[in-house]
Amino acid sequence: MAASEYHHGEMDIHDQQATWDGFIKGTTWGSLILALMLGHAVMTIALGLHWAVSLGLMALVGIGSGIVLNLGGRWYATLVILLLTGLFVQFMIWLFGVFI
Repeated sequence: MAASEYHHGEMDIHDQQATWDGFIKGTTWGSLILALMLGHAVMTIALGLHWAVSLGLMALVGIGSGIVLNLGGRWYATLVILLLTGLFVQFMIWLFGVFI
């Protein structure tokens, strides 16, 4: 019978563990990025805070989250890219607002 060949705890679960760790890391990153973007939008639009102040506060929250959750250098590089994207979008809004 096949059941007698099974020994509890002897299966190699390295691939399953790596998949689960990747899922948790992706979920954490995605949630934090979404929270930072929504926080920036809420502070800028709903609270009427200046966009640069809101962007700076969200950058500090992102840095703090990276430190607390030990997310590493790739997280900080992602924050820099998000910050530069926000600055670029605001520059485009300013640039095309001048012509209107």
